[in-house]
Amino acid sequence: VLARLGNRIGLPTIPLFILAGILLGPNTPGFVLLKDPHDLEMLSALGLVLLLFYLGLEFHMDDLKTGGRKMALAGGAYLALNVGAGLAFGFLLGWGTSEALVLAGVLGISSSAIVTKVLVDLGRIGNPETKPILGIIVVEDIFLALYLAALQPVLSGAEDLAAAALQIGKAFGFLLVLAIAARYGTKVIGRLFATKDNELLVISFLGAAVLVAGIAEEFGVADAIGAFMVGLMLGNTASGERIRELVHPLRDAFGAIFFFGFGLSIDPGDLPTVLWPVLIAVVVTLMMNVLAGLAAARLYGFGAQPTANISTTLLARGEFALILATMAAAAGLDDRLSPFIAGYVLILAVIAPLIAGRSHWLARILPGGRGDQEPPRALSPEDEALAKSTP
Repeated sequence: VLARLGNRIGLPTIPLFILAGILLGPNTPGFVLLKDPHDLEMLSALGLVLLLFYLGLEFHMDDLKTGGRKMALAGGAYLALNVGAGLAFGFLLGWGTSEALVLAGVLGISSSAIVTKVLVDLGRIGNPETKPILGIIVVEDIFLALYLAALQPVLSGAEDLAAAALQIGKAFGFLLVLAIAARYGTKVIGRLFATKDNELLVISFLGAAVLVAGIAEEFGVADAIGAFMVGLMLGNTASGERIRELVHPLRDAFGAIFFFGFGLSIDPGDLPTVLWPVLIAVVVTLMMNVLAGLAAARLYGFGAQPTANISTTLLARGEFALILATMAAAAGLDDRLSPFIAGYVLILAVIAPLIAGRSHWLARILPGGRGDQEPPRALSPEDEALAKSTP
């Protein structure tokens, strides 16, 4: 019901699923759907695996070649500004070193799901600034895999530096094996998964994602990143397009359970205790996104309006922040992290699409803006075909 209501006013579903979990959870007065959030633990874990599996499917190895130097520089600048600001913010809060490392990732990585939805909803897929936006998302996805692999041993409490280095080495070694398989084993993997039967294909890719996710966890890599790498492998096979279509309903259904399950674990009474840190973090993210947008625009030679579009489109935070919240809770970190991340994600997931749709307001105050207006929306392929066929 909340998702349908949100759809009518243009809100993304992620914050609404979290809100549903908060309202129907054991920490909110009224009807309680589930008294123990752990009852959804397995389904939530599967939702997380499928979300990252889908991101891997959408990531193409060719993107690393076609994006080139500009993509790497724009993505690097975005990460340096946002992750750096998040780390500094985390240390200033004084909640602890592990907590600061978690907050660096929370404040530093955009939501691929919401960014893609914003681009589609606003008709900007064909805009020139969309290429660097997607390039930054690609760089963030690569960083995400490496960051989680390095963070997992830290959060699991390695006894000393040597133990931490060993765990990180195991994690990166496992990721390297998967990356080599994704790069050079596409033909073999493609033959293994080749089948005309959709039922067999669904069972095959779902089984592979869950299996590798479990093995990844044994090697100290977050299970979701193992699933991401499986998606990366399968997305480049001949069956990749069919898998993308078949995984959509699974991703949406179990992803909704993941976000809902996260909401169940949130106590609304804790939100006021982190209200000011959340609001400060939102302001910091807004500022860093504007600076990152200016840096990307300078690389690509864009004017004020494309700069504003880049800055506002990449603003949302979502699934990756919640992955870190789940890892932090499992590691027994500061209890304030979960309500902080929930409040931060809720606010940005709601306001980011609204701000992106009004990016011309930001363009007016940027260098060279002079009251620029939003450019005409790009035509959809259907509308473009209709326009060409109309005298």
